[in-house]
Amino acid sequence: MRNLNADNITDAVIEQFSGCEDERLKSVLNSLVSHLHAFLRDVKPSEREWTEAIDFLTRTGQMCDDKRQEFILLSDTLGVTMLVDAINHQTSDPQITESTVLGPFYVADPPEAGQGESIDWGVEGEPFFVEGRVHDEQGEPLANVVMDVWQSDSEGFYDVQKELDSASLRARFKTDAQGRYAFWTVTPSPYPIPTDGPVGKMLELTGRHPYRPAHVHFMLMAEGYETLVTQIFAENDPYLDSDAVFGVKDSLVRDYALKPPGTAPDHHTMQTPYRYLKYDFGLKAS
Repeated sequence: MRNLNADNITDAVIEQFSGCEDERLKSVLNSLVSHLHAFLRDVKPSEREWTEAIDFLTRTGQMCDDKRQEFILLSDTLGVTMLVDAINHQTSDPQITESTVLGPFYVADPPEAGQGESIDWGVEGEPFFVEGRVHDEQGEPLANVVMDVWQSDSEGFYDVQKELDSASLRARFKTDAQGRYAFWTVTPSPYPIPTDGPVGKMLELTGRHPYRPAHVHFMLMAEGYETLVTQIFAENDPYLDSDAVFGVKDSLVRDYALKPPGTAPDHHTMQTPYRYLKYDFGLKAS
């Protein structure tokens, strides 16, 4: 452990983990050290650049709280989140819905809502009716699936970004005996991810835009099935091919159809035009 240099320090560090009894942890740390050291040998950072990198990560952590996760945002914008997702959720079965990023604005245990209720509490916007069903790999309906839903408003803001008295545009539903779900909301819009922190600065310095295409988030949970985290995107959105977090998949893009005033699919009488989305989700057995 003396006279270490750029050629032998990697082996010396890995040797220090040789006594780790957790083989998975040891393997991960050995790989991390090997790749990190290889990266440094490749880019040859100055001491100032390395200090700035540490400062960037420090500021990223300082932006995190119970309403915002800047590290998730960093992971998203570097494509890391989608890579982890791709590694862990590979499927070629068309009956199974593809997954995508969780995003930094998910809040656990949202308010519960009933079938067909509106979740646009305290928020105005174009009416949007969403419905569908949840099924298994054979297409059979799944009852009592817990479904968390969350989205931005029509101006591109999530409730946690605004000073609201309570949650809005996020709720928890359960599918009925036929696996159906339904709710009213407002039509989401494309929006920029938060740019007031270090991740936003990184995008600015690298000439990248911060926008995400319009979408609604879903998380589906049922005993005996893998938890599904996904988003359904609006067709023809200008940012579908340049999503700042690389989350778009063709199977998750659907028409947010514009409907005229009249009787909605749930038999509500609509005095104004509204948007309509029907999407069925397929869950994979765990």
